[in-house]
Amino acid sequence: MGDENPIRTLGDYSKPSHEGYKNTIELPIGNNVVPLRFDTIRLVQNGCSFYRLLSEDPNQHIKDFLKLVDSLDLDDENKERMRLHLFQFSLREHASNWLECLPAGSITT
Repeated sequence: MGDENPIRTLGDYSKPSHEGYKNTIELPIGNNVVPLRFDTIRLVQNGCSFYRLLSEDPNQHIKDFLKLVDSLDLDDENKERMRLHLFQFSLREHASNWLECLPAGSITT
């Protein structure tokens, strides 16, 4: 019989675990996948971050986000994929925590 509680070392506890991680945003499958660049992520983070504060308007955030991402001049097939991929980087603090609480694959558009 196997040991149900194996002995773990201190080093075992210091390793990051991805157990339980789920991606709430499901990206469409495309033939022409554009790689996500670090400078593009920073552009979104600096250009239209949303924190879920009472003074922030979520609808205005979506408008600003779409305006910024659409300025990247992608073809129609990759535009929706890039929007979905970058959206998570526009959310900060409470808004980011909200996104992580959603069921896996619940955002598809």
